[in-house]
Amino acid sequence: MRPVILMNSKKIDLKELLKEKKKIALGGHVRPDGDCIGSVMGLYLYLKQEYPHIQTDVYLEKIPETFRLIKGTDEVRSEVNNNETPYDLFICLDCADPMRLGFSSSVFENAKETVCIDHHISNESFADLNYIVPDASSTSELVVTLLDEEKISKESAEALYMGIAHDTGVFRYSCTSPETMENAAKLMRKGINGNAIIEQTFYEKTYVQNQILGRALLESMLIMDRQCVVSVIRKSSMEFFHAEPSDLEGVVSILRQTKGVEVAIFLHELEPQKYKVSLRSKQYIDVSVIAKHFGGGGHIRAAGVTMTGSAHDVINNITEQIARQFEKLEEKSVIPQ
Repeated sequence: MRPVILMNSKKIDLKELLKEKKKIALGGHVRPDGDCIGSVMGLYLYLKQEYPHIQTDVYLEKIPETFRLIKGTDEVRSEVNNNETPYDLFICLDCADPMRLGFSSSVFENAKETVCIDHHISNESFADLNYIVPDASSTSELVVTLLDEEKISKESAEALYMGIAHDTGVFRYSCTSPETMENAAKLMRKGINGNAIIEQTFYEKTYVQNQILGRALLESMLIMDRQCVVSVIRKSSMEFFHAEPSDLEGVVSILRQTKGVEVAIFLHELEPQKYKVSLRSKQYIDVSVIAKHFGGGGHIRAAGVTMTGSAHDVINNITEQIARQFEKLEEKSVIPQ
C-alpha cells in the first residue's frame, strides 16, 4: 500500500480502522519519554475500554519509575515473543522512523497493516497509513483529537494530559497553541489531578537525577561567542552515580534556559566513540535540520541524533551546522549581526 499523509483537516477514523481487527499492537520510540508513554498508554486504555473484544498489546522499552503512576504500565511488553502470530494492526505513536521502534520493529514489520500517528517534522510517512501533524504540540494531543471525547476515561485522560504537558514543557514551549490548551482542558474535565501529574512526572527528581544534572551543569561550557551551551556526560559518570539513561530526561532543556544562549547541546556517551546528542533551541536555529543531516530527527526546537567519534569531533560537527544557519540568518537580517 502506498503511504498517505493525512493533514490536520482529515483525521484517522478509529472506528473504521478497527473494523474486523482481532489483534492489534501499539508501540513507540526507544527510551520512551512523557509524550511517547502518554500517547501510547492513553490510546491503549481507551481501546481496552471501548474495544474489549480486540486483543490489544503495548510494546515499549522499560518504563521509568517516574511514569508508573499511569494505569496499565505494568502490562507493557518489553520483549518480543518470536512465536507470536502477526498482528492485524500495529499503531506506531510518537516515532519518526521505524528503526526508532527498537526491539519492537520486527513486530511492526510483520503486522498485516501499519499506522503511524506522529508530530515529528522529520517523519517521512513510513507506515501504510500516516497521520502526521508537525504543528501539533505532541502526539498525545493528536490522540485526543481522534477519540470520542465523551468516552475518554479518567485513566486515559491522565496519560494523555501527561504527554501533552511533557512535550510542551508544561505549556511553556512555542508549540503550545490555543487548541493545545483546549484539548488539555477537555482532559482536566475528566476529573484528573493535573497539578499532581505535572509535579510527579515533570518536576520531581530523584537524588541521582539531581546529582547527574549537577554534574552536567557544572561541566557545561559556553561556546560560539556564548550563543551555545554544551555539556557532556560520560559513561563513567553514569556508572559512578548509578544512573540510568532515563535519569538524563530534561537536562538539555535546563541547559537551554541559560541566559543569552540560542542552542543547547547535550552529549550522553553510550559507549566509547558513540554519543546520543540532544539539541534544543530558543528562537532562530532549526535543530531538526541539523539532527536530520547526521541521520537523526525531531522538531524545529527539539531534536536528537546518535553520532560516532570523539566528543570533540561530535561538537565540532554540530556547531559547524549551527554556524551555517547563523550565517544565513544574518544575511537575511533575521537576527542582529
